[in-house]
Amino acid sequence: MHEFEPYRPAGPGDEAELVRRNPFALVVSGGEPPVATHTPVILPGPALDGATLLGHMARANPHWRAFGRELLVVFSGPHGYVSPTAYGYNPAVPTWNYAAVHVTGPVEVITDRDETLDVVEKTVLAAEAPRDPAWDPTSSREQFRAIVDGVVAFRVHVREVRSNFKFSQDKPEDVRARVREDQRAHGDGAAADFIS
Repeated sequence: MHEFEPYRPAGPGDEAELVRRNPFALVVSGGEPPVATHTPVILPGPALDGATLLGHMARANPHWRAFGRELLVVFSGPHGYVSPTAYGYNPAVPTWNYAAVHVTGPVEVITDRDETLDVVEKTVLAAEAPRDPAWDPTSSREQFRAIVDGVVAFRVHVREVRSNFKFSQDKPEDVRARVREDQRAHGDGAAADFIS
């Protein structure tokens, strides 16, 4: 990912927060042709730099057999089309506001059944954490154990993090306010919430 300096994250924890809030990632491995799988990948700790991400996918998916040494994991955050009608001036051109984090690092396929079960359970707990009430998976542990052989878990040891948080920062405040309202009016409220 090419990073644009004006679109760096506002704070040091923004990248980790985006990853936590958007764990349904795109896992990409090189090769001819490159292979990509949409799958949950979680950040178990507080920081992204130097972290180890945990993910899993169906064992029937042949992608895990072609991982190679490193993976690219793409986390997409809120995004929305910005129409020139929101700017209040012409000439103007449209753009897209978005947040994305790309993580690259060595991958390690987990072969131990109990460790795989642990990754699946941690993924469920991470997904349940923001819910109120959160579902308690304790009573379903045997069900998880019965299906875990159909899953391949993996770790990605974060080597590099790249991101863009592009939310009309290059526009004056009055234009940002109009873009924010336009995005809310057209169903892009999550992207609008990032416009300061």
